[in-house]
Amino acid sequence: MKYIITESQFNSVMFWYLDNQDFVRIDNNDSIYFYDSENDEYAQIVYDKSDEQCYVGFHLVKEISSFFSLQISDSKEVIGKWVENTLQMKVKGTWVKLEVAGSWLRIPK
Repeated sequence: MKYIITESQFNSVMFWYLDNQDFVRIDNNDSIYFYDSENDEYAQIVYDKSDEQCYVGFHLVKEISSFFSLQISDSKEVIGKWVENTLQMKVKGTWVKLEVAGSWLRIPK
């Protein structure tokens, strides 16, 4: 079954979905990290304050793409909008990190 919804309705559903992921948020001087639990070593989303860029782990983008039948690029952009809305900060670009073990997704200890 398919439903036709407006873009604002779609964003609301996506934002609700991401809000309910219950990300743990760490804010440091340079970046804001969103990760699944306090015990995780790697963040799902990183917002770099200095260049206003958002970096998203591939697994999260793929999960959203599969669940909502979206293209990877569309999922990435919606996550960027969610970060912008959640943080009330400008997101100039959203990037997908293909390897979870990438250094900029590592949570600083």
